[in-house]
Amino acid sequence: MLNNKEQSNEHKKYINTIKKKKRNIRITQILIIILFFGVWELLARFEFIDSFLTSYPSAMWNLFLNYVKDGSLFHHIGISLMENIVGFLGGTILGILIAILLWWSDFISKVLDPYLVVLNSLPKTALAPIIILWVGAGYSGIIVTAISISIVVTIMNVYSGFVEVDSEKIKMLKTFGATKFQILRKLIIPSSVPSMINSLKINIGLSWVGVIVGEFLVSKAGIGYLIVYGGQIFKLDLVMMSVMILAILAAVMYQGVALIEKKYMKWRQ
Repeated sequence: MLNNKEQSNEHKKYINTIKKKKRNIRITQILIIILFFGVWELLARFEFIDSFLTSYPSAMWNLFLNYVKDGSLFHHIGISLMENIVGFLGGTILGILIAILLWWSDFISKVLDPYLVVLNSLPKTALAPIIILWVGAGYSGIIVTAISISIVVTIMNVYSGFVEVDSEKIKMLKTFGATKFQILRKLIIPSSVPSMINSLKINIGLSWVGVIVGEFLVSKAGIGYLIVYGGQIFKLDLVMMSVMILAILAAVMYQGVALIEKKYMKWRQ
């Protein structure tokens, strides 16, 4: 058997191996991005691809600097972020509340089940023009579009997590006289936190889809507006720059949720 000192050394080696692996993964990810943009730039410079149609990194960077200098970029990003965060939180919170209602009432769950399936199968982006006509051609219409795209997925994911909780644990709590609300608060919700976090990850992308589609249709500012405007005047630098900014914002939000998940898993352990 290993003594304490040998065990400590082995543990240190194991920790160092894990850290080295994570560092190598991060370095490889960064190198892939650098390689991608480097090859893209070279192909455009040597005219292997049509830079009018694809743009190229240095042109997007120069345009980005110009938009930063005049302050208009922060205005567009701020509007899209506001719409996305409100839609993201609204879709998530409403979805969780409705999932709780479905778990609470088996009758309501069975009644609404086919409607949820139909709603989930519908292309929600196709309903965006109708939603905007009903709600209004402004921030409210865009936010409601974002909520409508994410809410059904949230309901189904969270409700599935609720019903998958160990039924034996529920029976045990009932034998001790626990009320339905106590079962929900002490068992169902804590056990379903991973499902809720997964819903958050999914909703980041879905809410951005709703916001961009809404901005395509009615907005006069925002990242979606920049993409449409760039396409209309055939300024592909603007389109590609806007898409890159959108990707960065979505990635940052995703990493934020991943950090919450990491903190929760550590706390749970």
